[in-house]
Amino acid sequence: MTTTVQAGEQSPAAGPIVVGTFEPGSPEWHAARATGIGGSEIAAVVGLSPHESRFSLWHRKKGLIAPVEETEVMYWGKAHEPSIAARFAELHPDRPITKTPTWRAAARPWQIANPDRVLVARSDGRPAELLEIKTARDDEGWGEQGTDQIPVWYRCQCLWYLDVLGAQRCHVAVLIAGSEYREYVVEYDPAEAQMLRDAGATFMHDLKHDVRPSIDGHTATYQAIRQLPDGLDDVNVEIDPLLKLRFHDAQDAFWEAEDELTACKGELLDAIGTGRRAVVGRERVATRTVRDGRTYQLLPARTRRTAR
Repeated sequence: MTTTVQAGEQSPAAGPIVVGTFEPGSPEWHAARATGIGGSEIAAVVGLSPHESRFSLWHRKKGLIAPVEETEVMYWGKAHEPSIAARFAELHPDRPITKTPTWRAAARPWQIANPDRVLVARSDGRPAELLEIKTARDDEGWGEQGTDQIPVWYRCQCLWYLDVLGAQRCHVAVLIAGSEYREYVVEYDPAEAQMLRDAGATFMHDLKHDVRPSIDGHTATYQAIRQLPDGLDDVNVEIDPLLKLRFHDAQDAFWEAEDELTACKGELLDAIGTGRRAVVGRERVATRTVRDGRTYQLLPARTRRTAR
C-alpha cells in the first residue's frame, strides 16, 4: 500500500480504522469480530444466509453456543484461496492485488470488514477496489460471468465491505467444481448498504439489551436450540396446546410432503433412465449419480427454497 495505517489509527478522511492483521480463523481473528458484525455474518442478520440464522448468530455472539467449527468446505475454500487469487492476478497483470488488515467503520465500531484482497490502494492507504475469493460445488446461484449475479449472501458480504471501506467495486473470483474459474463484479449500492447498516444496528441493539430473536425455521436455529440446554431433568413440562396442534399439523404436512417428494424422485429417475441429469431447457433440476453401474443417489439442483 502507498500509505501504512497502524492499528487503531483513523485515516485522514475520517474513513475506516484498522483493527489489526489476523490470520483468518485464528483466536485473534475471532476476538476482533466478537463484538461486531463481519461480512460473512451480515447475511444472517437479514435472514439471507443458508449457513447461519439471526437466532443462532445472536446466541453465538452472546457466548451461549459454541463458535462455528471449520467444515471440510470451509477448509478447502481457504486452501484454494491463494491459487484463485493467483489466477486473478495472472489474468489482470495491470491490477496489483494484496492482502489487507481487518477494518472497522469509524462511526460504527461494530461494522467490521475483512476482505480477502484489495486492488490498488488509494493515496490514503484505503482500498480502491476489493477482491473476494470463493469456491462452489456447482454453479447454482451463479449467473453469467462478468455480471453481479452471485448468491445473495455473498452480495451482502461485498456490500458490507464496500460500505466500511468507502470503495466502489468488489470483484468476486470463484472456482466452481474445482475446475471452472469465473469472475463477477458487485458495484456499491447506497440503498442496499443502508438497509444492511440499519439491520446491523438493530441487531447490535438487541444483542446489548438481551432481546432474543424469534425462533424461525432455519436449520441453524434448531441446531442452536439443541445446544442450549445443559443436563436433563426427569420432569414433565406443560406446553401451550396451540403449540401442540401446530406441531402435529406440521408433522402431518411433512409426512404428506415426504411421500410426494419420494414419488417425484421415483418419476424423475424413471424419466432420466440411464442419463445423468434431468433438465428443463437450460435449467438443471436434478443429477443422477451411479455406483457399480446402478443409481446411487438423486441430487436436486436446488438446496433451499427459492421464489417461484
